[in-house]
Amino acid sequence: MFLDEVGGTSGPLLGLLFTEIARALESGADAAAWAEGAAAGLAAIQRVGEAKVGDRTLVDALAPAVDALRAGGDEGFAAAARAAAEGAARTSELRARMGRASYVGDRVKGRPDPGAVGVALLFWALATAADPAADVPTPVPSP
Repeated sequence: MFLDEVGGTSGPLLGLLFTEIARALESGADAAAWAEGAAAGLAAIQRVGEAKVGDRTLVDALAPAVDALRAGGDEGFAAAARAAAEGAARTSELRARMGRASYVGDRVKGRPDPGAVGVALLFWALATAADPAADVPTPVPSP
């Protein structure tokens, strides 16, 4: 349903991510399963959309979050949330090379990519649900 109901390019791409995460979580909902699912989702998104880090897409937030989850540790979810937020923030300085934002050129500079912010919010929600006391700032840019 998510693949069909959410508009724009992000809908189907996030649908791929959620499908892969759900598949991985069938074996358990620990950080390792989340890392496996997020990594598979990233691979699927990159296979379909051909985006890479630096293209100013949701991949700029997802790839560092996956790396942080894979590194594990006691703060795996919080580290992933921070990494995703940092990746999303960095997109504000990038020129879009993929997706719809690529049509508007430099006019989007100074604002983070919406898809990247959405991914950062996903990992923020995961981290705060896993540990309500986790030190993870909300990845929503100030107006």
